[in-house]
Amino acid sequence: MSGRVFLDTNILIYGVDKLGPDRKRQIAASLVLSALEQRNGVISYQVVQEFFSTCLKKAIKPITQDGMAEYLNSVLKPLLAVHSSIELFREGIDILHRHKLSWYDSLIVAAAVEAGCSVLYTEDMHHGAKIGGVRIENPFL
Repeated sequence: MSGRVFLDTNILIYGVDKLGPDRKRQIAASLVLSALEQRNGVISYQVVQEFFSTCLKKAIKPITQDGMAEYLNSVLKPLLAVHSSIELFREGIDILHRHKLSWYDSLIVAAAVEAGCSVLYTEDMHHGAKIGGVRIENPFL
């Protein structure tokens, strides 16, 4: 596996949520910045969708229309490496049944595997688990 890292949606959300816990925001923002600077960060199409959906539903501040467009261009676009495909869905189905994750978590793991990531940063899955060569890490522990 490479030194590539996959950032789950919650990492991106915490990185911009000025109303959330400072500690989580600092850790998440540092992970995003590092992923961009080192050019080893990966997200999927699903993460982009979930990010904007969460920002709009929870009214994360300060996400304005201009802010959303700027974040799309400066952060999401450079990280976006995995798009929806039949192969991704097949791998997601396999992960779903083998590891008993939710459907959306299975797709996140499948995307990390497809991108050749060695680490998946998330707080939503079992810290320390390894699936398809990808180690799950909760950076907030």
